[in-house]
Amino acid sequence: MLTLAAEHARWATVRQAVITGNIANANTPGYVALDVEPFSAVLAETSGAKMARTSPAHLTVNGTAADDDQRIWQVKETGAPVELDQQLMAADDVNRGFALDNAIVRAFHRMLMASTRTGP
Repeated sequence: MLTLAAEHARWATVRQAVITGNIANANTPGYVALDVEPFSAVLAETSGAKMARTSPAHLTVNGTAADDDQRIWQVKETGAPVELDQQLMAADDVNRGFALDNAIVRAFHRMLMASTRTGP
């Protein structure tokens, strides 16, 4: 669960950067809005009960990355001009995602700390 929260946070960081770029270029003639592949698509790729390592980018059996390379999120043109209201709603969605990731990590941290405490 912590790995999933960390992966979502990395995805949200990339998406926030793309949204910021869209807002910064809203008045640029000919600029087309960009977006990142949805995290649900990434999650669908990783769901499955079988443990098989078919790529060096996959996690090893002990849960560590095979190398230091991070997943490269696909950024694609939407084909539409930048609409500031949609970009601001997307930025708010990313902010809620960060808040959820932080809440998950805090909850697991509290659980781990409670389980390791000793004494009366």
